[in-house]
Amino acid sequence: MLIGVLKETKDFENRVAMTPDIVKQLIKKGFSIQVESGAGNASSFADQDYLHAGAQVVSNKNVYSAKIFLKVNIFTLDEIKQLPPESICISFMYAYTQPLILKALLEKKISAFAMDAVPRISRAQKMDALSSQANLAGYKAVLLGANALTKIFPLMMTAAGTITPAKVLIFGAGVAGLQAIATGKRLGAIVEVSDVRPETKEQVESLGGRFLSVEGADAVKVEGGYASEISAEFLAKQKELIEEKIKDADLVITTALVIGKKAPILITEEMVKSMKAGAVIVDLAVESGGNCSLSEFSKTVEKHGVTIIGEANLPSLLSTNASQLYATNISALLLHLANNETFHWDMEEEITAGALITHQGNLVHAFTKQIVNF
Repeated sequence: MLIGVLKETKDFENRVAMTPDIVKQLIKKGFSIQVESGAGNASSFADQDYLHAGAQVVSNKNVYSAKIFLKVNIFTLDEIKQLPPESICISFMYAYTQPLILKALLEKKISAFAMDAVPRISRAQKMDALSSQANLAGYKAVLLGANALTKIFPLMMTAAGTITPAKVLIFGAGVAGLQAIATGKRLGAIVEVSDVRPETKEQVESLGGRFLSVEGADAVKVEGGYASEISAEFLAKQKELIEEKIKDADLVITTALVIGKKAPILITEEMVKSMKAGAVIVDLAVESGGNCSLSEFSKTVEKHGVTIIGEANLPSLLSTNASQLYATNISALLLHLANNETFHWDMEEEITAGALITHQGNLVHAFTKQIVNF
């Protein structure tokens, strides 16, 4: 089968869905690959690199002659118009937020797989693009924050006096949060972490962070790695603790997202006002509305003496590595779903059922069907 790799058109996007080393691996498996000219330039992969790997480099018009299409970001309406009917596309989708895109896919009977919907199970770890990209985001968030601070991270003893270490407060101990903890500690900061899930305490402490415990955490119910039931009393106690801790923080990193909903507000304007002059907030949830009420999409602003970084796409700032990891993720999913001759449409298989959004003119993804009503 012929695979087409499209150039990304979204603002602030530097990644590419397929890298030359993964192209070479797929060609050895019997696939043919064509890459839109310039697709890898922003990730430091030139057209010549793809040619050396065995791919064809084609124009935007000719890339649509393939059967399978790969992207990082969701296919646009204009791109879908050019896709052949009943073709297959794989990308990040967040389909429950894209009813117009879904309708366009259904009209052309396109089978669309979403990288963000791949089940987070052990045998799908190599396909987990959410985790691979969040890892890089957590790392970059600390570097952006450190660069914006007017002080250093580590303890430093000099002839002129001792410089105390910076204090970093992280909201959320998921993949991005854990990488932020590790990076902050490597740079010498004191790192404190808040998470409603009590089982993350051990992971936080194993990386050298201090877990901020709240009385009543044992009553929090967790399903599939996400907190599903939290009492108002517990939330009030956690808010009180955070309000106290944020006053001393030099850098605050927020990572909280809720599937299918706007990101929760964790930092209010009053909390920002209480922070030290020169403190920094890096809001990793800004693309979903933001965890800080004063964050602005893809902007760095100063409010009440605090710098608030709302970078929309942190993995894109590390596009070479982000593309390498994403290409590995998407090729692992592709090889699970197909060989070089055909797709295996096993609709009962867990990974297929979890990642497939539309198929043969039908919306087949259970979670998306619950949210989107046509």
